[in-house]
Amino acid sequence: MTGVRRREFIILSCGAAAAAWTTGVHAGPRTVSVVGVLYAGSSEGSSADSWSAFRHGVRDAGFVEGRDLTFDFRFAENNPDLLPQLAADLVRRRVAVIVIPGSAAAVRAAMAATKTIPIVFMNASDPVQAGLVSSFPRPGGNVTGITDMGGELAAKRLGLLHQLVPEATRIGALIDR
Repeated sequence: MTGVRRREFIILSCGAAAAAWTTGVHAGPRTVSVVGVLYAGSSEGSSADSWSAFRHGVRDAGFVEGRDLTFDFRFAENNPDLLPQLAADLVRRRVAVIVIPGSAAAVRAAMAATKTIPIVFMNASDPVQAGLVSSFPRPGGNVTGITDMGGELAAKRLGLLHQLVPEATRIGALIDR
């Protein structure tokens, strides 16, 4: 899965899970779930294509933006000092989930702001080393996400491949980036 598709998948998963959880728990009228999105960067630097694909996926899953879920975006405009305030604002808003594309500092700000609202990060380089999660198989707490550690895991992958095919003397790789 490419980085963009992975991002779209996790965003879709978070939004759809939040919408399904909120609408499925109540037997009465539907409640609109709010998906908080915390960006460390600027609104101009956010990926319009990813959000367009996400919104299309939400519609395909049967959710209607505005009826089942809404998005509440917060942008730090490349000022990390704003992240704690923006994260606290999303918590006060009582969002169903906080989605954080690509910033360990934003994840830390959200972690400091809430221990109960699910936090989903995308593309943190090494979330264990950065202290965002306890381990890959058991992240712990209310934080989870995806990572793109292709380079860091290359040596381990080659070692595993060597164990599987010890007679191999040449190995080729195709990478789509």
